[in-house]
Amino acid sequence: MSEQKTATFSGYEKFIIAVLATLQFTVVLDFMVISPLGYILLDKLSISTTQFGLVVSAYAFSAGAAGLLTAGFADKFDRKKLLIFFYSGFVVGTLFCGIAPTYEFLLAARIFTGLFGGVISSISFAIITDLFPIQVRGRVMGFVQMAFASSQVLGIPIGLYLAKAFSWHAPFLMIVGLSIVVGFLVVTYMKPINAHLKLQTGGNAFKHLGNILARPEYLQGFAATTLLATGGFMLMPFGTAYGVNNLGIKEAQLPTLYMITGICMLVFSPLIGKLSDKIGKYKVFLGGSFVACVMTLIYCNLPVTPLWIIIALNVLLFVGITGRMISASALMTAVPEPQDRGAFMGINSSIQQIAGGIASLIAGFIVTEGVGGRIENYPTLGNVVVVAIIVTALLMYRIHTYVSAKLTASAASPAQKTSV
Repeated sequence: MSEQKTATFSGYEKFIIAVLATLQFTVVLDFMVISPLGYILLDKLSISTTQFGLVVSAYAFSAGAAGLLTAGFADKFDRKKLLIFFYSGFVVGTLFCGIAPTYEFLLAARIFTGLFGGVISSISFAIITDLFPIQVRGRVMGFVQMAFASSQVLGIPIGLYLAKAFSWHAPFLMIVGLSIVVGFLVVTYMKPINAHLKLQTGGNAFKHLGNILARPEYLQGFAATTLLATGGFMLMPFGTAYGVNNLGIKEAQLPTLYMITGICMLVFSPLIGKLSDKIGKYKVFLGGSFVACVMTLIYCNLPVTPLWIIIALNVLLFVGITGRMISASALMTAVPEPQDRGAFMGINSSIQQIAGGIASLIAGFIVTEGVGGRIENYPTLGNVVVVAIIVTALLMYRIHTYVSAKLTASAASPAQKTSV
């Protein structure tokens, strides 16, 4: 595809953006809806908090493992066929969750779902990279990343309503129904995405994977992803407990906090994506990192605070986090060569999943539960997150420099213009 790009997308490109965003919404919602269902599952399945934690983490670790196992094969197939295969497995796994009669069945279903669902994001990002030039990827990523905000605004409240009105199985069955519609659209209207197959040089999948892991520029991308995930996932697991027990938020006010934050992110995500294309992805990343650092230090050191102030601070914190994620995702797509995109994205997604799981464990060692459920050492956790953000900014500068040089070389050589 030519690097010269008009300000508007074609009808087919809009369809691709919309279907990938909706597809991401179903995958993200499947992952996120399990946590709010926690108090219901503890009662209905008669399980402990440790067992519930295993249900949550089992998905993340199986998703990470799947990405690594399939990375070597990711560039050997038409990306549409690959997407259909893994999305079908995700739908089947979610259906198993929706009919799970016991804890053991649910745990196995979550592992199965993670094995397929964990690969979908990397395939989607590879498709975006194949179909859209770097100059507009920020906008595309901004729309696709709206899936996270949408899951907060629409998915989680609807899921909780269905769980209370019917049973805890209902949210998973809702996701299955929506996913079948999305899958039909992909099968029927998405065109084959196989231009990268012409660039394959042969060799087995494991050799291909080894070549990916041997390239220094790819390794520094993986390192940046590790720290990028670490910074975000450290605050998430204890955010609700900290808000209720330290900041004075009432449990009944939590949906309001999440919904307002989600609505704001629905507005800001595409704007951040558009800004990253206009002024530069690394500049937006630095801006997001600065906002995230400042807001993390403020938020993690708050006393009991009125809800409206907490909402304002939380929105600003998520603006910083979202600014980092969108710009970093768009910049990272330009790192791999066309023949390596699927494998690179697969490994990158796996690292993100595994790093997130490890970050949650590390956070658990830093914070402790004090008298009355108060979360202790949260300021220390905030300091660790800030250090991770700063180090990530330094690593992303190296990636920015590499990508800039690559784009300059591509512009000078018309034959290589499709390389990024």
